[in-house]
Amino acid sequence: MKENTVYNKPSNTVMVRNNGDEILIICDKESQMDSVVKRMTTDTCKLVGYEEWDEGKDKKWILRFFVIDEGYLIEPELN
Repeated sequence: MKENTVYNKPSNTVMVRNNGDEILIICDKESQMDSVVKRMTTDTCKLVGYEEWDEGKDKKWILRFFVIDEGYLIEPELN
């Protein structure tokens, strides 16, 4: 992937954008999220957050992944 690039074509099911070590994936349907998380999550790529945007038929889900080096530990934020 090229840095700071949006990968979006009319035939794409989801929109993908990267920003350095961060990958953002925008899903049109809630049902897409499980499949995206399953495919993207590896030893060196972790889901670090998500947001819901808009309401009704225009609602989108933005998944944020972070690419890490082997041995790097991501710990959840606790309230």
